Amino acid sequence: MNYTWLLRMARWARRPPSMTQVKIVAVVALAVIAIVVIEKLGYWPDWATVNPHALRAPRP
Repeated sequence: MNYTWLLRMARWARRPPSMTQVKIVAVVALAVIAIVVIEKLGYWPDWATVNPHALRAPRP
C-alpha cells in the first residue's frame, strides 16, 4: 500500500461520507449485482449483449 492510499484513508476516517452518498453507492452496487444475476440466469435480452468479436480490429 502506498502513501497516497494511506492519506486517502486518513481523510475518509476524519470526514466520512454522508448518508446520501452511502445510499447512492448501495443502490448502484445492488443494481450491478441484479444485472449480473439476471444475465447469469439467461434472462438478459440479446439486443443488450455486446458482441466481443465486433470490437476487435480486423487483421490485414
